[in-house]
Parts: sequence; structure tokens; C-alpha cells
Amino acid sequence: MANVDAYDVLIVGSGAAGMKLALSLPRNLRIGILYKRTMNDCNSAMAQGGIAAVLDEDDTIESHIADTMDAGAGLNDEAAVRFIVERGRAAVEELVDFGIGFTGDRERSGRNFPFHLTREGGHSHRRVAHVADATGQAVVDVLRAQLVKRDNIELFADHLAIDLIMDKPRNARGRRCVGLHALNIQTGHVVTIPARVTALATGGSSKVYLYTSNSDAATGDGIAMAWRAGCRVANMEFSQFHPTCLYHAEERTYLITEAMRGEGGLLLLPNGERFMKRFDGRAELAPRDIVARAIDHEMKRLGLEYVYLDISHKPAAFVKEHFPTIHQLCLGLGFDITKEPIPVVPAAHYSCGGVMTDVHGRTDLKGLYAMGEVTYTGLHGANRLASNSLLECLVMGGSAAEAIMAELPQVSAPPPLKPWDESWVTDSDEEIVVTHNWHEVRRLMWNYVGIVRTTKRLERALRRTSLLQQEIWEFYSNFRVTADLLELRNLAMVGELIIRSALARRESRGLHYTLDYPETAPGKPRPTILVPNREENSAAPALAGGMAS
Repeated sequence: MANVDAYDVLIVGSGAAGMKLALSLPRNLRIGILYKRTMNDCNSAMAQGGIAAVLDEDDTIESHIADTMDAGAGLNDEAAVRFIVERGRAAVEELVDFGIGFTGDRERSGRNFPFHLTREGGHSHRRVAHVADATGQAVVDVLRAQLVKRDNIELFADHLAIDLIMDKPRNARGRRCVGLHALNIQTGHVVTIPARVTALATGGSSKVYLYTSNSDAATGDGIAMAWRAGCRVANMEFSQFHPTCLYHAEERTYLITEAMRGEGGLLLLPNGERFMKRFDGRAELAPRDIVARAIDHEMKRLGLEYVYLDISHKPAAFVKEHFPTIHQLCLGLGFDITKEPIPVVPAAHYSCGGVMTDVHGRTDLKGLYAMGEVTYTGLHGANRLASNSLLECLVMGGSAAEAIMAELPQVSAPPPLKPWDESWVTDSDEEIVVTHNWHEVRRLMWNYVGIVRTTKRLERALRRTSLLQQEIWEFYSNFRVTADLLELRNLAMVGELIIRSALARRESRGLHYTLDYPETAPGKPRPTILVPNREENSAAPALAGGMAS
């Protein structure tokens, strides 16, 4: 199939943000949802902790805002923080209406929200509503259950978006996004999908690092596509490393929720010594960037492959009730967390920067919206506060729907689009090139652009990333596209954006820590904004691999 009929709204991504957007739009609109593999293969489904919102009568909006700003090292946009935090309770209430089963608290059964609210790092109150230790999966399940009831929504499984289609050349004013090209992973054919409005909900880019807690789908596709189309990106240097991912040969990317530290879990060296108090007065409840750097420091200082997270001093029944999924997984790997500590290491976890949008998901381009981890809204600043991610997805999915509904009456149908043309390309006979470069990009980013950085390492990484992109461009220009090649192309581009942003920030702030500028600069901080050069043909890769301009 080369073409399909135009959609009113075409959503790329099937996580919480994308599904919330689809459910918030009227039933009379024709909506398409495109996703790479299955609907469950997204970071939203992997979120363990919960949804941060002001639900307790002892908590306040101002306190949640202050905690978010503090974790973000003052780089947040306070107006965006307030917008999203103020809508947190309504987002939780809607999930309750959909039938989600938040973990309850028998001692609070007389209050309006009889939930068990956990406290995570950086929060001054217990405000994280959760479904045991598998909140993300529960959120995805209830949203999907509502989604399948809608006969106006069409799902495109196993489709990988390649590039956005614009109605005018790159240097023209008033350009509008009118759809996209996507690879059908099962058939190997490319489909052209027109749309009055396109929305990116593709998640983050932590797969650019060798070790990550993320889904395999987190390859920065939306950020790379938006950049190639001409959108600005911001704060790409702030890659959050989750402090505690399970260290095990069979489960290298399994995240151990921050809620475990919130419920009393302790970080230990192999000799049983607690070390976090040496780095921050909040100890295990310090924000993630501080905890991740502390673990990284101790591992390098002592030559360790991991440290330990210990909850075994709590009653076994308490551990099983609060962390049933983690308990069962670890039992399957041969150890019991009610009796022994968990070996953990930091791993790339969340992209705090991304495509620049306002609080309604509007990007620099007409007809293009974005929401969730793919974006920079100003909420997270230099470091995301725990459990603000699902909050952002739910709130922004709804607010983007409001803006799209206001825009659509003035938006005409997209013009006829040329189908993808691959008449001059051939099948690759050297897939090893793609495989090798996949590993090289991720190892390069891990070694040179990780938790602790230096200018020399970043410059070295930038030179190598530039060469890799030339190799990828040559391969992309001559052979039929594959999922691995397209993801590699996006990873390399996002890697360069991260490196360029890191080089531009000559201070240490939040998640960005450099030995060359270890102090935080005085004065009001500003986001790092990268602007595509709209005069140069930096979109050239988007015109290769068979795409008709």
C-alpha cells in the first residue's frame, strides 16, 4: 500500500501521551495511531513508580511546584510547571473514572483520595499515586481499554515513521506538516500517510546510550524527525540516568523503582556501608542526578561493577505488598529481595530535553504537535522530578487536544502527496555496517557523553558522530530502508544534538556535570536552544532512501 486516505489527526506513538490525546479528541474525527511494534512496547508501560499529583490535604500546589523547580536546578519554565501541576489531580481523577485500581491505604479510607501515596526522591511530601510497582502498565491498560471502544481510531502496528512531509520547501515561510512516510516493518514497504494535523508522542532517546532502562523503541525518532523538518530542540544535554537499574546478565535494562528508596531502601557498598549521606543530607531521597553521580563516583573510586540497594530490613510482607513485580522477577533470577540486597547500576532513563513546544503541544511548524518525553515544555528543567513524567503525558495529551480542536476548523485537507519512490535503490548486502554503527554510537555516547563529562571527550564524540552520520547517510542513500537503519539514523542525529548542547553549556547544572566547569553559573539560567539552519539543506537525509520530495 503506497497511500492511505487523509486523517484528521495522525498520532505517532502509542504510549500514555499519544493515547490520552486520541481519547481527548472528538469521536467524529478520523484518527490514526502509528507505532513501531506493539502498543505495549513503550516507556509508559515500563514506568514503575507512579503519577505525582497534589492529592493529599496536607500537600499543596506550591509545594509540588517548588520541588519540581528544585529538582530542575531552577532551569524550569515556572509557568509551564504550574500549568501541568495544577492539572495533576484532574488527570488522576480521569484514570479513576476509567477504572484504574490505584493501591489503596486503609488508614486514609475516610479521605477523598484513599490512595497509598508514596514519596520519591526530591519530593517533600507523599504525593505519588501508584498501582503497586507497575503503574505505567496499569495506565496503558486502562487507556487502551478505552481506545478500543472508539471506532474512529485506526491503529498502525509495526510501522516506523521515517520523516514528516511538508507542503513547502525548507526555507519557505509558513510551512505546514501534511503527513509522513512510514515503513511497514512486516512487509518492508513504505506507506505515505496524509493528515491535517500530525502529533509526535514518540517518547525519548535513551537508547542512544549503551545501558538504558528504556524500551527498545526509545530511539529518538520524533526528535530527529522534527529537527530534520525544521523544529528547534532544547536542553538536549540533560539526559537523566536512573540511579538503580538491576545489574544482571539476563536483565540488563530492568529498572528498580525509586519508590523502593522512598519506602526505606538503602544504598550500600559491598562492605555494607551506606554512602549517600556523604554526598547529600537527603541521603537516598536526594534527586536522581545526585544519587546517580554518587553511585558513579563510588563505582569508579572502588573499581566496582555495581552497588547494592537493600530493602531486606523491612518486613517481608511489606516488601511483597509494595514491590510484587520486582520481588517476583528477582526470585526468578535467583535472589530474594526480602532477604538480600539488589545489585544496581545507573542507566540512561529519561530525556529532559526535546522538541520545543508550548503547554498545548504546538511546535515551530504549523500542523505539527508534540507531547510527552519527545518534548521540551520547560517542566523538567535540568532534571526531572520523579513521577512527573506520566503526569506530563496525561496533562499534555489533554491540553494538545484542546489546541488541535480549536485549530482544525481552519485546516484544509492536505494536498495530494507523492508516494515513496525506491526505484533507484537496492537491498543492502552489508547489514554488518548498520549493526556495527549501532553499537559504536551507543558505546561512544556511554563512554564520552555519560554521567560525568569533559570538553575533550565531548569534542572527540562530536567528531566521531559526524563521521558516523556521513557513513549512515551514504548507506541510507543507496539501499532500501530497514527499521535498524532508520533507528540508527535517528540515534546518530540525536547523539549529535546531545553533544552540541552539552558543549554549549559551560557550567554544571542538574544532570549535566562537566569536570571542566564544575560550578553552577550565577544568575538566571537559560535553556540551551538549537536552531536548524533553514538555508542549508540539512534535511537532505530526509530526501534519500527513496523519498520523493
